[in-house]
Amino acid sequence: MKNVIIIVALLISGLASSQTNYEKGMQKAFDLWSAGEHVEAANLFERIANAEQDNWLPPYYAAQINVLYSFGIKDKEKLTAQLKKAQDLINDATAISKDNAEILVLQALLHTAWVAYDGATYGMTLSPKVVELYTKAEALDPENPRVVYCHAEWNIGGAKFFGQDTTPFCKDLERALELFAKFKPETPFYPNWGQDRVEMLLKSCEK
Repeated sequence: MKNVIIIVALLISGLASSQTNYEKGMQKAFDLWSAGEHVEAANLFERIANAEQDNWLPPYYAAQINVLYSFGIKDKEKLTAQLKKAQDLINDATAISKDNAEILVLQALLHTAWVAYDGATYGMTLSPKVVELYTKAEALDPENPRVVYCHAEWNIGGAKFFGQDTTPFCKDLERALELFAKFKPETPFYPNWGQDRVEMLLKSCEK
């Protein structure tokens, strides 16, 4: 009986230690990102993903960094390599957590990065995929503020490109801001980004 108690205690201790290491690693990665060291942050998220193979959050954040910092890259070879890495990470996250609205939004942003790089080449093929991803994400999680805001920003970009009125989509941004006020992350480190961007976009709507 004593041996059983010792074994159980060791197992619990091991789990607690593992969780602590995960939390420390994730926090360190976010700290690196906040300090502007996004490459180091992405690499750390990848290492955590390799250790936490049943957790979609580390590959999600590694992918997110690669996607976000791809906007504005002019070198196609560099962009291709960065977005391929991001796509592989998104695939890893999706394999762990299927039908996840957060991951669908990130996939839509990856396609958007290609459209932003060369709309004439990629707009026709990828725009329908982006719309499909946001439609699916909204069906899965209609109260998710990132789903609403990212879809609205995509629509605003399209309206501007075609010289159309963006006002209807500003209402979607207002709704997204309301959803941010109510949003509660499901777990530690759960995605909770985007509110600052919505506030900035709403200021543009007021002009």
